[in-house]
This record gives sequence, C-alpha cells and structure tokens, in this order.
Amino acid sequence: MRHRRLRPAGGGGLACRRGRTREYVSILRAIFAREAPLVHEGEHYQIPYRGPDATGLGKPLKSILHGRQIPIYVAAIGPQSVRQVAEIADGWLPIFWSPFRAPKVFRDSLEAGFKKAGNGKGLHNFDIAAGATVIVNDDVKACLGFIKPALALYIGGMGARGKNFYNDLACRYGFEAEAKKIQDLYLDGKKDEAAATVPDELADEVALVGPPARIRDRLAAWRESGIQTVICATMQVEAVRLLAECQ
Repeated sequence: MRHRRLRPAGGGGLACRRGRTREYVSILRAIFAREAPLVHEGEHYQIPYRGPDATGLGKPLKSILHGRQIPIYVAAIGPQSVRQVAEIADGWLPIFWSPFRAPKVFRDSLEAGFKKAGNGKGLHNFDIAAGATVIVNDDVKACLGFIKPALALYIGGMGARGKNFYNDLACRYGFEAEAKKIQDLYLDGKKDEAAATVPDELADEVALVGPPARIRDRLAAWRESGIQTVICATMQVEAVRLLAECQ
C-alpha cells in the first residue's frame, strides 16, 4: 500500500512532528484492524493520495495480513514526545537509558501519557525496550573507551548549540557541565577530547560492560528500572551466551 505525504501547513516544528506521528500511528492501527479498505483524510496524510501530482489511479486497499494486532513502538527523547508515545503506542524505544536516572527523569511524561490514554494503561502493559551495548572484557576502562565516542557524537555533535535533544538528556541526567564541555569540544572539531570528557559514570550506566559477573550484577538494575525489554548490541559470541544464561 503506497501513499504520499502532504506538506504540513504548520511547518516542521515539534508540535507538527508530533502531529504527524500521532496520525501515522492511527493509520497503522487502521491497517492492522482490517475493518475496511483504508481511506484516510488527515492534516498530514491522504490515503489514497489525491494531490496535484497524483495519477488518479489510487484506490483504497485492505491489508492481506491476518492475525493479532502488531505492536507499535516509537522512538522518542523529549518530554512531550515521550508523553505522546506513552499515550498512543504499545512500546517506547529510548536512547541512552540509564537504569539509575531514566525512571525519575521520564516518570512524569510516562504517567501523563498513560493517564491520557486511559483504559488502565501503565508500565505493566507498555513495553520500554531500552538498548545497551554489551562488551565482555576484564578491562572496564577499555570498554568505556569504546562507549564514549558514540556518546560524544550525540551529546556534542547532533544538532547545534541550544538545540540538541541528546545534550538536553545528559543535562537532565545531571551532567550539565560535562554536556556543555563535550558539545563545545566536539563542535570545535576536537572529537577525541570530547570523547575523553564523557564521564565514566554516564558511559557505564548506559551500557553493560566488564567481566561476566559484573554484567550479571548490573543487569539487576536494568530489570528493576521499569523496562520489559533490553535490546542488546554486541559483536561477541561470549556476550550472547552470557545474556542467554542471565534469562
């Protein structure tokens, strides 16, 4: 099923992007429900598309997929976007989840979204699927050295000064001074210095690194942080085996 997106009349601001996300999710819900051929007339999307460059050959279609509803996960980072995800989606894909800080930082947004959704929605029936890089190695410092460049890229190099959601997240986690210094260094082209400035504490909290026993112990905090799924990124067979044993 193909569609064309209309240019939003309100521009590309955050509210507009959240509006597109809300509308997009509603379209997916209608597709999965298979109650009728899909027709959608929205602020941001038309299905079938009937814009000035349309062929006029489009027609409503019904999905050929049968079975249970497919869960919808949405990635978000800002407070308002997370609130919307908690309201309209089945799961959330956060970035740089710290089991020690994220539950408090995002609690109000999640609770507000669940309240707006109603129907008893909450952490018990909403999947927070947080990602973690997993490195099995006795040298924890070396492991953190592998994690830090990616954090420096996002905290320092994404967006611009005053408009970087990842930098904002680091600040909300309590690393305001470090986040500013990382960004200044990165935007000045000093990427290695920016990576070196990433606090060990932050790099350690958003990953699972170290000897097997240490990773097992730190997994407990992830389980207790309100998430249901850990998306593990690793290139080590021994890490995969270790995680399987921890189930």
